[in-house]
Amino acid sequence: MFENLSEKLERSFKILKGQGKITEINVAETLKEVRRALLDADVSYKIAKTFCDDVKKKAIGQDVLTAVRPDQMMIKIVHDELALLMGSEFSDINIKGNPGIVLVAGLQGSGKTTFSGKLALNCKTKRGLKVMLVAGDVYRPAAIEQLKVLGSQVDVTVYTEDDCKDPVKIAKNAVAKAKAEGYSLVIVDTAGRMAVDQEMMDEIAAIKGAVNPTEILFVVDAMTGQDAVETAKAFNDRLDFDGVVLTKMDGDTRGGAALSIKAVVNKPIKFISSGEKMEALDVFHPKRIADRILGMGDVVTLVEKAQEQFDEEEARKLHKKLAKDQFTLSDFYQQIQQIKKMGNIKDLASMIPGMAKAIKDVDIDNNSFKSIEAIILSMTLEERENPQIINGSRRRRIALGSGTTVVEVNRLLKQFEDTRKIMKTVAGGGMKNAMRNMGALRRRR
Repeated sequence: MFENLSEKLERSFKILKGQGKITEINVAETLKEVRRALLDADVSYKIAKTFCDDVKKKAIGQDVLTAVRPDQMMIKIVHDELALLMGSEFSDINIKGNPGIVLVAGLQGSGKTTFSGKLALNCKTKRGLKVMLVAGDVYRPAAIEQLKVLGSQVDVTVYTEDDCKDPVKIAKNAVAKAKAEGYSLVIVDTAGRMAVDQEMMDEIAAIKGAVNPTEILFVVDAMTGQDAVETAKAFNDRLDFDGVVLTKMDGDTRGGAALSIKAVVNKPIKFISSGEKMEALDVFHPKRIADRILGMGDVVTLVEKAQEQFDEEEARKLHKKLAKDQFTLSDFYQQIQQIKKMGNIKDLASMIPGMAKAIKDVDIDNNSFKSIEAIILSMTLEERENPQIINGSRRRRIALGSGTTVVEVNRLLKQFEDTRKIMKTVAGGGMKNAMRNMGALRRRR
């Protein structure tokens, strides 16, 4: 996401490279390119112009420290303004109540139902809540069945009334049941339409009046750009929702909706969603997103994702294994599964500062692990625990069983051995020894 915008902003800052100071002339040239980059990202002309005017006011006459180049100072100013444009600070959802009630609204096809399942999992695992999903979309074919499937995947109760076609009644009955049975959060998935219409607005307003939600979230497809912003405005005028959810962010390289919605409806973006995996839901942090747009990475989010997946006790056990040189292919396989749970590999790599540009044209996805997993799973338990016993005939059998070649099996065993040596050194002797060991390995190759 934001790939195109990031590239164009980077080009615009090059105008200031080599300049001794920020002047009205070179700022004007830079901001002309910044404005063009924002317009290409599907940000409205009015918002793009206001943004550039604000940057110009802060840049002109800016005292540039000796240690900071003018282009670096401009990047800092643009970063702060981008964060401000998107809301500055993280805004949490209000789920306090008996029970808390989240009403999910949006057009058909925006990803409301999938988001409802993701939010249910998020609140269950990260907040420890007892969650009920409510199937309030009685019009779209298979909508109820889809929510049931999602509920089963995340192990959350789904409330349905097969014979009832009144979503207001369904929502009221669900909340009453949740209150009686001690649920702490109810998430109501509602019907969407292909376009904003009066009937749709009346219905969603009636549900709001009936259940008095603690939080109303408007879900919008990020790929629709300015259309998303206009739809958000129409919903907000009627519903006065509390926050926005941007879905399908993995398919949007422009980012116009993320940059514009807060300025238009004055409501915060609370979540961004990408992909179909139930774990693929991120809290929206404006400053971190500004970091990503300007190629600074997002190490904080990367660490948070890692902490969510890696159990402390398991980490301690792994550390002991590494220190004692007992790290096996079974452990290696488990680590791959943990990494895959964190999300798309290319997205994770792009959170490391400087990596987004380096891997822009590199095809990296979670399927990259498939051949490695197949090779390991084609081994016997004894072979995984003691890879040194894998001789030529065993390698041929493993290659045949995994649908790979002996060359690929050999490569994996070599990579595993190198990784094991480096990890053992880190666990036992610190980073200095690890770097020395890596150098030795590289020379042997």
